[in-house]
Amino acid sequence: MQSHTDSAGFDAVFDTVGGANLTNSFAAAALNAHVVTTVALSEIDLAPAHFKGLSLHIVFMLLPMLHVVRRVVHGQILADLAKLVDDGVVKPLLDAPDFALTQIGDAYARLQSGQASGKVVVEV
Repeated sequence: MQSHTDSAGFDAVFDTVGGANLTNSFAAAALNAHVVTTVALSEIDLAPAHFKGLSLHIVFMLLPMLHVVRRVVHGQILADLAKLVDDGVVKPLLDAPDFALTQIGDAYARLQSGQASGKVVVEV
C-alpha cells in the first residue's frame, strides 16, 4: 500500500478473502474509503473501520439467485464486471507459483502461510 498510495491508503478495497483479511483491508483503506467484501462470515472488530470513517459493503452475489429477486440486474452486474475484466481495467492478483492438482496440499499450505500475494492458483 505504501508504495502505491504514498501511505495514504486506497479509496476502494475489494476483499475476496474475508475473515482476518478484512482487517487488512481496513488497514489498506484511506480515510472515508469504501471496503467491499464478498466473505463476511466472521466476527471482527469494526473499530478500525469506524476510526477511518470507512463504508463497508457486504456483497453476497448468490442472493438474487437464491431468492429469485432482481436476477436481470444481477446478470447485468456480472456482464459489466466481465467487460471490465476483458478491457483490462480489473485484473486479479495471482500469487506465484502455480500449483498442479497433484500439489493441492502445497497450494493449501501456501494459502494458510499468509505469504501468498493474491489468489493461489491450482491448474486443473
